[in-house]
Amino acid sequence: MAGQPLDLTLYTDSFIIKGTIMTRYKRVTDVLSDPEHNFLVLSDATVDEYGSRELATRSEFAQVNLATVLFAVSNVPVDPTPELRTIKVPEAALISIPPFRISGRIHLLPERTLAEALGQLEARFLPVTDATYWSETVGEARQTVPLLAFNQSRAQVLAPFRVVDPWAGLNS
Repeated sequence: MAGQPLDLTLYTDSFIIKGTIMTRYKRVTDVLSDPEHNFLVLSDATVDEYGSRELATRSEFAQVNLATVLFAVSNVPVDPTPELRTIKVPEAALISIPPFRISGRIHLLPERTLAEALGQLEARFLPVTDATYWSETVGEARQTVPLLAFNQSRAQVLAPFRVVDPWAGLNS
């Protein structure tokens, strides 16, 4: 397949997989949401298992099932293409995609209620800008990136959100 190289880090239920894909797309969400492909083949891949004491595995190629991908991070920011740009409204959101949480801005169509706009998100992978992700469960520290794309079929989106103390108001 012709195209340019794109470095990706893919997070699945059990692994962090880093590598390069050759693609004709510029945007990570387009690579991941391409309906013609259910798998990605990364070259020069490193596979690391959460919580493992084993060393990471390096491979010339790794085939990754997109259904197992929770979210992906590109190591290189991509400027928006003006001709592909649809005007959208950024909304603060918390995405729960066990065992991870992601906070940042999702981008919704304007002139709709928040509930309607969330209901109209239909891509396989959705972008989050100014994103922070972490997992207390698997011991992944908070990391901030300009953009990540999450697998909508694996996530619950909370927007708007606020952090609350679940024990507030309870008497000891």
